[in-house]
Amino acid sequence: MDLSVPFQLAIITVAAFACQWLAWRIKLPAILPLLLTGLALGPFFDVLQPKELFGDLLLPGVSLAVSIILFEGAMTLRFDEIRGLEKTVRRLVTWGALVTWSIVTVSAWWVLKLPLGLALLFGALVVVTGPTVIVPLLRSVRPVSSVSRLLRWEGIVIDPLGAIFAVLAYELVVASGQDGAVLHTLWLFFQTIGVGAAIGCVVAFGLAELLRRHLIPEYLRSFLVLSSIIGEFVLANGLSEESGLVAVTATGIVLANRKGVRTDDILHFKENLSVMLISGLFIVLAARLEMSELSQLGLTALAVL
Repeated sequence: MDLSVPFQLAIITVAAFACQWLAWRIKLPAILPLLLTGLALGPFFDVLQPKELFGDLLLPGVSLAVSIILFEGAMTLRFDEIRGLEKTVRRLVTWGALVTWSIVTVSAWWVLKLPLGLALLFGALVVVTGPTVIVPLLRSVRPVSSVSRLLRWEGIVIDPLGAIFAVLAYELVVASGQDGAVLHTLWLFFQTIGVGAAIGCVVAFGLAELLRRHLIPEYLRSFLVLSSIIGEFVLANGLSEESGLVAVTATGIVLANRKGVRTDDILHFKENLSVMLISGLFIVLAARLEMSELSQLGLTALAVL
């Protein structure tokens, strides 16, 4: 079905709202109707063709949307809410991530018969929970406050780490057999973390001063933060691959915990924006799936899942 570009964009927008409203009415995580709708509009009925619709802008657009969603999530992370749970968060994003990575890698290698290098990369990719998944789930499930805070911290902090793990796994596979491959991979890890954290903190302190001194009018505050996040994300990625997610996460956490800086209005704007971006992302990404490729994996993929 060949529909015009405006018509496809309108379908995505209306369907995204309808899925969010339906999820609210039936008390289910919005991810479920969004994914099912994306599958129905994409591979099942061929209403949407994301590759043709967005072209070369699709993947960069997805990356920018994820950076905004991640920043919004990071702005909800306050240190005073996590006291007593620091060790648990640290274990989840370190040992927990490594355990998940190891189990999925072995499963993909043993069950799917993937080459070990590809299985390693696949394991790194699925380590991430991420705010695009955790936040909609928490909105529907509503666990006790300590569990909610714990999962929100884990989901947001693991997102940039998971992206770095995937890059490191790729670099390790590409450089396997070469001298110094492991040292190169470790250097890349610390470089990515360092560049992202440095840029993120500098941007956060700069924004904090501008906002605290009221140097920006009220109607431009959210615009300033949004443009800064997009700018630092692109800059950090240009200096070190995948450090952009680290940068926006660091900016969000530092800004949220900076005393004397009012961020309620900015957070409210970002929450609304994140809901729209998450809704559109899940429909578009699900619509990109090729069912023929998934079917080739067979029941072994279900075993790995």
